[in-house]
Amino acid sequence: MSNRVLVWLTLLLLLTALGSYVYYRRTVASVPVDPWALVPDDAVLVAMTRDHPTLVRHLKETRVWDNLTAVRYFQQVEENLVLVDSLAGGRDVLLNFLGRKRVLTSVHVTAPRQFGLLFQIPIGSVREYRQVRGLLEDLGRAPDFKVTTREYQGQVLTDVRRRVAAEGEENSGLTLLNYRNHLVLSSTPELVEAVARRLARPEAPTVAAEFQSTDYFRLRDVDATLLLNQRRLPQLLGVLFRSELTPEMAAVASLARNELTEMRLAGNKVVFRGFANPEMAQGSLHQRLVGQPAQRLYMAEVLPLRAALVIHLGLGPATALRGIRPPRAAPDSLALGIPLLLDSLRGQLSREVALCYLSTNSARVRPGKLALAYTANPARVTTLLGQLRRAAGVSPSFGRVGTYQLYQTGLAELPQQLLGDLFTGFGARPLVAQVGSYVVFADDEPALRQYLADMSAGETWSRSPTQVAFLQETQPLARLRVLLDTRNCWNLLLRGLQEQRRAGLLRNETLFKRFPQVALQWVPADNEQEAGAQYFTQFLLRHPAEGPAEARPQNADGTGSVLDFKVPLRSSPEAVVVAGARLPGVLVQDTAHVLHYVTPENVVAWSDSLPGPLVGPTVRLPGGAGFLLATPRQLFQFNNSGQPQPNFPLNLPDTVRATALSVSPTVREGAGRRLLVAGSGSNLFLYDTQGLAYAGWQPKQLEFRLAAPPQYLVVDGRDVVLVLLENGYVYAFDQTGGAYPGFPLSVGARLTSGAFVETGPTLRRTRLTVVNQHGERVSFNLSGDVVARSRVATWSRTSRFRLITDQQQAGYVVSREDGGRLTLFDSEGKSLLSQSFLTTAPRSIQYFNFGPNRQAYVLTETGPGKAYLYDARFRLIGGKPFDSTTPRIDLTYNPATSTFHLFRVNGKELRRTDIKVNEVEVR
Repeated sequence: MSNRVLVWLTLLLLLTALGSYVYYRRTVASVPVDPWALVPDDAVLVAMTRDHPTLVRHLKETRVWDNLTAVRYFQQVEENLVLVDSLAGGRDVLLNFLGRKRVLTSVHVTAPRQFGLLFQIPIGSVREYRQVRGLLEDLGRAPDFKVTTREYQGQVLTDVRRRVAAEGEENSGLTLLNYRNHLVLSSTPELVEAVARRLARPEAPTVAAEFQSTDYFRLRDVDATLLLNQRRLPQLLGVLFRSELTPEMAAVASLARNELTEMRLAGNKVVFRGFANPEMAQGSLHQRLVGQPAQRLYMAEVLPLRAALVIHLGLGPATALRGIRPPRAAPDSLALGIPLLLDSLRGQLSREVALCYLSTNSARVRPGKLALAYTANPARVTTLLGQLRRAAGVSPSFGRVGTYQLYQTGLAELPQQLLGDLFTGFGARPLVAQVGSYVVFADDEPALRQYLADMSAGETWSRSPTQVAFLQETQPLARLRVLLDTRNCWNLLLRGLQEQRRAGLLRNETLFKRFPQVALQWVPADNEQEAGAQYFTQFLLRHPAEGPAEARPQNADGTGSVLDFKVPLRSSPEAVVVAGARLPGVLVQDTAHVLHYVTPENVVAWSDSLPGPLVGPTVRLPGGAGFLLATPRQLFQFNNSGQPQPNFPLNLPDTVRATALSVSPTVREGAGRRLLVAGSGSNLFLYDTQGLAYAGWQPKQLEFRLAAPPQYLVVDGRDVVLVLLENGYVYAFDQTGGAYPGFPLSVGARLTSGAFVETGPTLRRTRLTVVNQHGERVSFNLSGDVVARSRVATWSRTSRFRLITDQQQAGYVVSREDGGRLTLFDSEGKSLLSQSFLTTAPRSIQYFNFGPNRQAYVLTETGPGKAYLYDARFRLIGGKPFDSTTPRIDLTYNPATSTFHLFRVNGKELRRTDIKVNEVEVR
């Protein structure tokens, strides 16, 4: 009986455990965790990233990555990544772990003069959980670290600390919390503890509660999202800047309470776009300006090039800035009747006002400060200012700079009395001048004289192509604009920063000045007085497009692109597959022999001047290791960032003028890559990557011209150099230059193209196919045996046959040219298409095969510069040829969108055209 009871109790316990497990899976684990619920409420900034390999690639292509790695904080992060990789026994372990996870990074003010970062990383599988646990166990066994656990607010926290803190670090280590497979970590323990306290209040709204229905990652090419809490922004700025600057920053930030934006990295700029909720608190900037119209930045004609910071407000009458509070008047103003003059003067100011700080040559010099306001009646304003000076008892004397006059105003803080509390700090004796339709107030005379001198010299934004291009990329209408020139405001920032923050800014000068043009804009909604209306926001970080080309869309519907170079292009475009990118990059050379790499975002990432034109196509190295290329006198190897690799360039002997480059397809254990150079006069040279000629290989001079570039094969571990001559003879050499048995081999007639290679496990089972000028398809092996011979098509004395392989060297077609008529045949001799040409200019034929019903055939007539593109059904795509001034185009296929991407050169333009596979017409 006791055994039976024990069995029942055991079954009951098992059922209870199973029920608990099912309950957990069905109720607890099945409910996804809102990552925003793990962010403490005091977050100032929250960035969410997703596709981390692509994000890193974009950071590198925009050259931000190199600057980031120079920042001390990121150097410490990089050191930790190296440590993680070493403990995990791999490379890029953390980057691969992050993958396409949605990772949150939040910024919090942790002390009066300190801030910290909090990271949140989801764990997506048991394997990843074991990775994290194994890493913690490895750290626990490492002699330099100490791993402990503790309980806080019902959550288990793990502390990882160095036994000896690194120099300059008071608290070296991390605190971690794993909440339902969401790993939260920070070097500041208080932030992780704040997460535990936040979890105790699951019903409380999250920091992103007002943006629950917004997911920018549903859009294409979004690199990250950014949540900004503008109510807490002054608190963060107070950590960085001196206290006397905080009120002015808080006044500007009071336009909105929070905002969520998307981030896109593209070439010379970083763009944030999104929406912001207005600040409804009494006295906020939004409450003063609600209902006022957004305006254009008309005052570019009076903004000097030495402007460091411009805060621009678009509105109707300027009196809206004062709100409901009465203006502050001078102590004796009532006795002098000045209030009436001030009211009249306020009524003349409208449309746009701005606060402008000027650059200085030293951080020790106080920057000049200007207040600018538009008036529709400059003559009336001149009269009112004169009456105001007489009422205040100020001398009528004035200074002169060029054609401009400057006066004393006679009233303390006059800009504040006219335009509101945002325009404070102009002292007891501000000065004034008029420039066209604008009234300009200054806090001291040298600043105003400097400004007027710039106006006289025409040193204004409206006359600067760089500034005009910058303004053209901003929103045309806005209520608030904050415009910075990071190079001009360098000393301004050094002066305004907290003392302990200046050294950090100096160390990171390159990163700060990477984007000298910065614009922050808020655009009100048309129905902004209705509930739920939001501002549209755009934050733009840009550096002037100083590169060799200018990008623009090709088609009105946004498909395709054009990159207009300053110098005409000479080489055919070559598509470069980029991991994780929807589009490939492109290599192209201009007529000045400069090689350019164009990113998938249609931006020139790098350029390198070469000593001569490219010889043949570039050779892409496996594994994304870069590429090799040849000029007539030198060989080059670059990595994907355009940096020359060790030992390159290789200088060819003075007697060698390269006409083709072939590279060994694989690298054997302990052996370097072999570089086969074909020179003029049918000479062959073999080098290694050290620039040394291979032992035993003597430069070979063949008796006839080459029919095609030599082909370098590796079969059964043996090197084979396959050489086809125009007289119909085929040679196969080993690595020492000796001919393989059975060679040379005659195919019975002249050759004008290369061979199609089907590599086998042995020389005898490796099959090669050529087409001679008698229209015969001849197949032979590397033992020198002809294994098949058949006729593709009839021939005549004027016909010319070529064998054209596809882009993967996996198949081929045959072309026959007879006079002005060109016909394509498949490998079995079936006619595919035929076309007549009017000119006798050389013609290029290309064959692309991307799978069943995904073939494309390109016939390029070089004389008139036309490329005829046919689809798998032999229809002329677009109904007419494409303009192409180089002999070849390049074509890629995106199976996710069923779209061909055609790359071609037309003069100075590199064009990309998107073509739907199931459509005849070009999009």
